[in-house]
Amino acid sequence: MEIAEHINTLAAEGRLLAEAAQEAGTGAPVPTCPGWQVRDLLRHTAMVHTWAAAFVTEGHTSYVPDAGEPDLDGPELLDRFREGHRRLVDALAGASPDVKCWTFFASPSPLAFWARRQAHETTIHRVDAESARGGALSPVAAPHAVDGVDELLRGFQTRPKSRMRTEVPRTLRVRATDTGTVWSVRLSAEPPRTVRETGVPADRAADCELSATAQELCLSLWNRLPLTALTVTGDPDLARLWRENSAVTWA
Repeated sequence: MEIAEHINTLAAEGRLLAEAAQEAGTGAPVPTCPGWQVRDLLRHTAMVHTWAAAFVTEGHTSYVPDAGEPDLDGPELLDRFREGHRRLVDALAGASPDVKCWTFFASPSPLAFWARRQAHETTIHRVDAESARGGALSPVAAPHAVDGVDELLRGFQTRPKSRMRTEVPRTLRVRATDTGTVWSVRLSAEPPRTVRETGVPADRAADCELSATAQELCLSLWNRLPLTALTVTGDPDLARLWRENSAVTWA
């Protein structure tokens, strides 16, 4: 996906998130984030948007912690979220393609990194808001879902802090049934190494394979759908390893 596509997705997903949060009410529990209410979700996502925008607009070339969020609630909190979301979209849309700033894994450019990261961050939290509201989830377009899986497997999980490790080398395969995209994740005592492929036959050897549509894979691997949403073949311990050890942090 191109930078402009990520920015457009970010804009649309933020609007959906705000609509769902308003419909749910800030006191509603968030089933996909145990212990959170919608107010926690809005405060967190508003903070992330403000934090990310600052790297792009202020050109920080090293990590800067977030500044926190004011203790707002109700309509004021929703207004705060919408304002911060607009600022982030405007910052990314107006940034120079060669802007220099800090990122936390490899990307074609800092602008590409932040546009992609915030598009996926906002999509996942939009799903959280919709889960709090109840009813059907808005769809995640297949190209965006594939890219979300790709960012997780070939971005976040390649970092030294990844806890996806095995004493004996193993292979976890992830297959999007609707796009034909396949990721082969090589697990060992080191951070995972992932290769993205297409046209991989189902009988190619792997210790475990997770398969589903791109949307189901994306939401399940980001722990927003249960593993039962996927077809698991081979060693189920590797699927459980993912569920227990794949949680990620920004930096």
